[in-house]
Amino acid sequence: MAQLSTKIKLYCEANGVSNVDFTKDVMLQDDSDGNGAYIKEWNLDIAQPTDAQLTAQETSANTEEANNEVKATRKALYGDIGEQLDEIYKDIDGWKARIKSIKDANPKG
Repeated sequence: MAQLSTKIKLYCEANGVSNVDFTKDVMLQDDSDGNGAYIKEWNLDIAQPTDAQLTAQETSANTEEANNEVKATRKALYGDIGEQLDEIYKDIDGWKARIKSIKDANPKG
């Protein structure tokens, strides 16, 4: 199940708001009953989403989170940009093969 914050970001993007600050625009709070996070405060100029509107974002949010995980994995495996430039200088074909193997092992959804 996708994070509430991801579903909110996608809802906002679909309604013309490209940047959401979760320290002042939208504040979330965890339910003490263990039911998860909920919107405590909404300070945007668009309507606060209903539960149904957030549920409608579930599939896209799951894809977004999976892709973010793949990006983080790739970034860690690629290594430092300076080292990559040195690798390209010394053996561009070897670098291409290494990057391709990383991408193939960590495909985006």
